[in-house]
Amino acid sequence: MNSYIKRAMLFLQDIIFTVKCPYCEKVIDRNDYACKECKSKFPQKGYETYAVGGYKTIAPFKYDGIFASGVKNFKFYENPSYSRQLVIPLANEIIAKYGVGCFDIITAVPMYYKNMRERGYNQSELLAKECAEIFNIPYAELVEKHKKNKAQHTLKGKERESNVQGVYRVIDSQAVADKNILIIDDIITTGNTLGECCKVLKKAGCKNICCAALCAAIV
Repeated sequence: MNSYIKRAMLFLQDIIFTVKCPYCEKVIDRNDYACKECKSKFPQKGYETYAVGGYKTIAPFKYDGIFASGVKNFKFYENPSYSRQLVIPLANEIIAKYGVGCFDIITAVPMYYKNMRERGYNQSELLAKECAEIFNIPYAELVEKHKKNKAQHTLKGKERESNVQGVYRVIDSQAVADKNILIIDDIITTGNTLGECCKVLKKAGCKNICCAALCAAIV
């Protein structure tokens, strides 16, 4: 294939398969993960907080401004492909804070199956699978959400804590036993959801749990 035809094909590909910045949705180069303006707003260091139960959780971004927009664009507006771009700062933060050699399995906070069917994808699962591919670590569905509950963002304080109790369970205890697990969510707010997932994993016999999210609403 000569260079002229190749350039023409790449030009057509750019037109047909436009890539957008997940934070502001401007068209960007297909090999990039954010526009220059949004990258300039990335914090120099990420954030650390704790899920309920004392489980350390890291995140590259605070949940506000363009970063909140990025999560919403990804989560609510049928943009599952944004996972390939949003994972870059998340993976970098995981490497900086945890390294990668300490995990046996990567998993994600699950969705209730009816909500999953309605949205078409679990945004946390997509991020976790992208991380698994980058780090060459197996991804596995370890926890399931077997009960329908109210959306956490509609509740406050103690209501959030009680809302997640008994909602999650481990799928296969043998897959969890003595494993070092990285569990990923899109946002950590009060830390109740991640904390409940960690609690059932720990009860099932996992060795160690680390948590990561794209954004932290509590820092």
